[in-house]
Amino acid sequence: MRPVFTWNLGTRSLELGKRTLVMGIVNVTPDSFSDGGQHFVPDAAVAHALKLLDEGADLIDFGGESTRPGARVGAENPAVSAQEELSRVLPVIKEVKKARPAALISVDTYKSTVARTAIEAGAEIVNDVSGMQWDKAMKSTLAGLSCGIVLMHTRGRPDEWRSLPTVPDIVMLTKRELRQRSDTAVAAGVKRDRIVLDPGFGFGKRFEENYPLLRTLTEFQELRFPLLAGVSRKSFIGRALAQGGKDAEIADRQLGSLGGEIALAMKGAHIIRTHDVRACVEALKVADLAAN
Repeated sequence: MRPVFTWNLGTRSLELGKRTLVMGIVNVTPDSFSDGGQHFVPDAAVAHALKLLDEGADLIDFGGESTRPGARVGAENPAVSAQEELSRVLPVIKEVKKARPAALISVDTYKSTVARTAIEAGAEIVNDVSGMQWDKAMKSTLAGLSCGIVLMHTRGRPDEWRSLPTVPDIVMLTKRELRQRSDTAVAAGVKRDRIVLDPGFGFGKRFEENYPLLRTLTEFQELRFPLLAGVSRKSFIGRALAQGGKDAEIADRQLGSLGGEIALAMKGAHIIRTHDVRACVEALKVADLAAN
């Protein structure tokens, strides 16, 4: 049985656990692995976000910098500066909030400057894929903001992923480091009821290391935080669907992604982050009935 939490977003709260919530993905980037820059133009990004809301998304996650494998990220010399990232996401956040004032918006960023400015512009959640590892100022920034926070687990940085050594137990490592990062956030002044954890499928994990995480997600309830998970269109899904020794193309991963998303919900995920919102929403309605 999935535990129920109240997620404190500052100006309002969100109940997690009674049903599985869906976070729709909008990449305001020219080089995302998943959609090839389809929503890089602000008008296209806004239209897509509104479409995902109409399809039933509970939250929209806007990202202005790709963290695909090989990307150069970090606070010191990122491929995308904070100013450039803000120029991509701020107009979109403002237009979506103008069109749908009640919309719940998350900003997918590891940069403290972007996090602060996006929250001031109307976002209510900071989704930090680095778990506060890539910008030293993020801890104090999050402590000073009144918003929800997603701390995701990643090993290394995208340009290091191919050379990372294997680990004996990826599940134990991920749980331990997520516990350490959540403890660090709380020690910095972030209230526990503002934090959601994400095991970070695909982020510094080899193909074969993602399947144990998927299989054992229930164990992450031991951390006593709500859980968010995203497997949508990721490489390990393509590997699972391989035919003739060739991984499934990104465009052919929707049904495999949906299978992973249902499994995650049944194993305790409170929020599913996905590109294919309508399919996920409808499948989860049935999965939630079966689980409850």
